[in-house]
Amino acid sequence: MAAEAPPPSTEQHKLPTPEEFTEVQESAEFGELRRSYRSFAFPLTIAFIIWYLLYVLLSNYAGGFMGTKLFGNINVAFVFGVLQFVTTFLIAWWYSRHAAAKLDPKAEAIKTRMEGGA
Repeated sequence: MAAEAPPPSTEQHKLPTPEEFTEVQESAEFGELRRSYRSFAFPLTIAFIIWYLLYVLLSNYAGGFMGTKLFGNINVAFVFGVLQFVTTFLIAWWYSRHAAAKLDPKAEAIKTRMEGGA
């Protein structure tokens, strides 16, 4: 059974002019949207880069520490490597929640207003 695509939307959206884009870009509401994004994304990106570089530097220069066996054949390097994946997925999940709660409603309001819905 093939899934059918929904029918095309019959709504006509007004295309904003370049002046309207500039006006929205300079608005306090858009500034708040950018601040919300940057205050979340920039610190988290810096923290993750530091975490990743720590892993790389320890792997290169602290072989004895990274080779320390924790249990069985599992060593510190393996645990740190797995934690790289875990933190990547946690950050993606956390950003998704942040965007849904704080960014998407503001962006949708701006989009609706620009397309003539408000």
